[in-house]
Amino acid sequence: MKKHRIIFWIATTVILIFEGIMPLGTLLFAPEYATAGTKPLGYPDYFAYTLILCKILGATAIMIPKLHPKIKEWAYAGLTFNLLFAFISHAAVDQNVGYMVMPVVVGIILAISYIYNLKISQHA
Repeated sequence: MKKHRIIFWIATTVILIFEGIMPLGTLLFAPEYATAGTKPLGYPDYFAYTLILCKILGATAIMIPKLHPKIKEWAYAGLTFNLLFAFISHAAVDQNVGYMVMPVVVGIILAISYIYNLKISQHA
């Protein structure tokens, strides 16, 4: 059981860093780069800001231990959709393999977090 918690917290912390802290840091300390990932794909600026907000909320939600399970499910789903659509956008627009691999790797880590969250919840 302790192993499950350790794996969950490592994976979830990585997700918090990539999906929560990095976008927030960009917004606060380098706002000129807030649209750097979405503008080349043809998305409007407001989409980038909305995406940043949703990433921060989703990453925060999965970090809160006693949060209602349904809210966590929605947070995991939202982050999954974000990563899936990031992959599809890069595959369709710029075909840059480096940009396509990153969402897949983060998605795998998100899946690990989700699986171990379920394992922990079942034993609680």
